[in-house]
Amino acid sequence: MTPILSVQDLTVAFRVERAWRPVVHGVSFEIGPRETVALVGESGSGKSVTALSIMRLTPRDSSRIGGRVLLEGRDLLGLPEPAMRRIRGDDVAMIFQEPMTSLNPVLTVGFQIAEALMLHRGLSRAAAEAETVRLFDKVRIPGAASRVHDYPHRFSGGMRQRVMIAMALACRPKLLIADEPTTALDVTIQAQILDLIKLLQDEEDMSVLFITHDMGVVAEIADRTVVMVDGRAVESGPTDDIFRRPTHPYSRALLAAVPRLGSMRGRPHPTRFPIVDRVTGEPEVVPDMPDTVAPEGRPVLEVRDLTTRFEIRGGLLSRVRGRVHAVENVSFSLRAGETLALVGESGCGKSTTGRSVLRLIEPLSGSVLLDGEDILALAPADLRERRRRMQMIFQDPFASLDPRMSVGAAIAEPLLINRLASRREAGDRAADLLRRVGLKPEMAGRYPHEFSGGQRQRICIARALAVEPRLIVADESVSALDVSVKAQVVNLMLDLQASLGLAYLFISHDMAVVERVSHRVAVMYLGEIVEIGPRAAIFGAPQHPYTRKLLAAVPVPDPGRRRQMHAVRSDEIKSPIRPVGYVPPERLYREVSPGHAVQVWGPEWEAAVPAAAA
Repeated sequence: MTPILSVQDLTVAFRVERAWRPVVHGVSFEIGPRETVALVGESGSGKSVTALSIMRLTPRDSSRIGGRVLLEGRDLLGLPEPAMRRIRGDDVAMIFQEPMTSLNPVLTVGFQIAEALMLHRGLSRAAAEAETVRLFDKVRIPGAASRVHDYPHRFSGGMRQRVMIAMALACRPKLLIADEPTTALDVTIQAQILDLIKLLQDEEDMSVLFITHDMGVVAEIADRTVVMVDGRAVESGPTDDIFRRPTHPYSRALLAAVPRLGSMRGRPHPTRFPIVDRVTGEPEVVPDMPDTVAPEGRPVLEVRDLTTRFEIRGGLLSRVRGRVHAVENVSFSLRAGETLALVGESGCGKSTTGRSVLRLIEPLSGSVLLDGEDILALAPADLRERRRRMQMIFQDPFASLDPRMSVGAAIAEPLLINRLASRREAGDRAADLLRRVGLKPEMAGRYPHEFSGGQRQRICIARALAVEPRLIVADESVSALDVSVKAQVVNLMLDLQASLGLAYLFISHDMAVVERVSHRVAVMYLGEIVEIGPRAAIFGAPQHPYTRKLLAAVPVPDPGRRRQMHAVRSDEIKSPIRPVGYVPPERLYREVSPGHAVQVWGPEWEAAVPAAAA
């Protein structure tokens, strides 16, 4: 059978300071009709550059592409630019990781798709608009006829990615290249997008090149897999073979770091990820973690009836038109040495809860007790002093660090501001903290751009530890990291908790990671906690339909389930915006087992998850 795409000995080099630097070294693979091939590797492995080179989208003046890229026998690298422009979007289409940067913010999404239809398929304006509505229906965008006239900012992340898929399918391409299309999405939205790509592939007889670093996603979607590291393809073959019998040490290291739902069954305490040496392939012995939770005494953090709302103003006099009920009557406690995970989709209020606890956002009402002292009642000067005991690790470490400040100075800064050390002592302490988080003390003089994403997150952890806090709020602190780097950072956090007795409020939408690191779990939906309890109870016997929906959407790293669809409805999370004067209904909770409470739900939740998934 003739392959749709044949990549033969592909090489790519970029001009760096008047010299050519090779970044892809002799990569070869084929994609057959209706086949999905996954290109897998960590950031910097060369997988996205490989995809851009196939499309000839690398900068013309500063890049060199060698080898052959045959599309049904036609070498794309030898085509003139006008011919290549006709192929892009027509025969080969591409979906990028961040749809908001791929869509023009000043044009409606319907116009942007219609433009491609008029250019490539020669349709009239009316016919192109009608086809756009059909495409929106095809990718399951609710209210397609009315939404084609909306601008990109009016869509959620998952719906924007659906728009990009509709645009890619507009000209019925033979090959779809999907470059990390689900990395930035919540687990439920990711499940919907993966199901959509599988469905459309069958309907359109399309081949797919799927680029990702998530081995769980690879197992769900790929027929064959190519593993890349340092610009080289080190292993390729059927996905089943690579998962069951990986031959290269790097492949074994990637698979060992994949968080697997259910792997903590029977383990009473959080456990470090197993790490496999990427050179030798030898696994690290994973010791059982000690019980770090303080058995008695007052909790470090006690949150009661926390409520945070944001006013929406409009009109000539900027009157209040409505309010965003971001956090509504949330209560929980956290002991020293304990990790409580807050989980839920984007917009559920979990990050706002974390920021409200630290008073980075001012709550409307409730109480936040840190070691028995109400943080919400403190004056600004007193609050500044108490913040030494509670720190935050943010999702994007690069945005959290001053690019003009060396990392040593960034770590020492909290010590100097709080007058906890002299300049020399702060420098020594910064070097010691770098060593503690697995970096070298001599790295203190470098700047943030000189580190990888995982190293930058370690630096942010070191900075948070500088003032010896009792509580750390980790807001999606590992969600943007590659799978093996994520495992290393999680292991570091667990080691620090065991040695320092830290209390973690771990905010995440990654249920497999949450299962490994948490003692207790609180599930949030529309600003409210709908279920809270011990980790084993939440994952072993989930009660609320929304909890079951989250768990049903988690990718399972088992290629045998590749053609199975997720039991997840394709609806969006509801809006938390309420009219002025809205009074939230009183919520009732029932205790189903010791420490495991679930919110009593109404008939609107009955069809949230099919019975088979429950």
